Amino acid sequence: MSQRSNIRDVASLAGVSVKTVSRVLNNHPYVSDAMRKKVDDAIKQLDFRPSVAARILAGINSAQIALIYDNHSPYYIDQIQSGCWQRCHEAGVRLLGQPVDVADPEVGDQVRGLVSETHVDGIILSSPVTDCDPVLRTLEQLGIPFVRISPGTNHAMTSSVFMDDAQAADDMTTHLINLGHRRIAFIKGHPNHMASDERLFGYRRALDRAGLPFDPQWIADGEFDFESGFAACQMFLSLADKPTAIFASNDDMAAGVQAAAHQAGLDLPRDLSVAGFDDTTLARMVWPPLTTIRQPTFELARTATELLLTGQTLVHLRLQHELIERDSVASLIPGTTAADTRTDRPVS
Repeated sequence: MSQRSNIRDVASLAGVSVKTVSRVLNNHPYVSDAMRKKVDDAIKQLDFRPSVAARILAGINSAQIALIYDNHSPYYIDQIQSGCWQRCHEAGVRLLGQPVDVADPEVGDQVRGLVSETHVDGIILSSPVTDCDPVLRTLEQLGIPFVRISPGTNHAMTSSVFMDDAQAADDMTTHLINLGHRRIAFIKGHPNHMASDERLFGYRRALDRAGLPFDPQWIADGEFDFESGFAACQMFLSLADKPTAIFASNDDMAAGVQAAAHQAGLDLPRDLSVAGFDDTTLARMVWPPLTTIRQPTFELARTATELLLTGQTLVHLRLQHELIERDSVASLIPGTTAADTRTDRPVS
């Protein structure tokens, strides 16, 4: 990793004091145009991006950072917020939570306003904001440090933390195949999330490796919410060739699948196996409890906050997932039952 330029380097190259650089970074009104140009030129030449630590040194620290998110799962966001908050609490830094709509054409201006009004020292971006071009451009223009959770694009832009969504979906699909399932339906996630495509890719890769055909009738669009899971299950149950298992790419949609199946009078998992993704608290609240992928959501958020607070540049950390077996999936292999698997057992 290359040595990161700091505010003292900028001051030295520009031939000004650290205090002058801090005034430029903070848009202080009492800086001459000539002095501001010297500092701006030095910043560009050094590719300087002020970290949280640098802002503290510059004397413009507000002791607060912001988490910007747009996600339809309250259970997922709760874990993201908790992970960020814990690390902030340890560091004595305030955490601000700001929901946005990445489809809003003014989302970039909204983020600019947030930074301007709160003077936060850094930003954590949660998916799908991690890949929202207007937000990324705005933060780049403002020169404020930010770290992204699970980005799907522009990996060289900032530090990030992520998990392998494709491999996780591959693991779950393979698990269902190994239990004898051959008609496995899949519910995609929200189209704004890059992870949705990655999970679909993993599902298809597992089918292909097992020599099973990819059937478009067993694919449904989802929104990462309960309602889209419910609707998808109803659609699958209307097919002449019904699936024996439904793999939803998050727990909220899997809960919707279970509700629709219960409404249709099915006995789960005897009549239909259901699998989810994320292992939020919801996965243990529904009946039967969900077999699901445990995404290290809390750890992703905490690690992203750590990278932001320490000012590390272009660090990309992959955290491990786990496949958690519970009672929502049954084996179709003669002589075995769902009781043959242990609850909450990680599967490698």
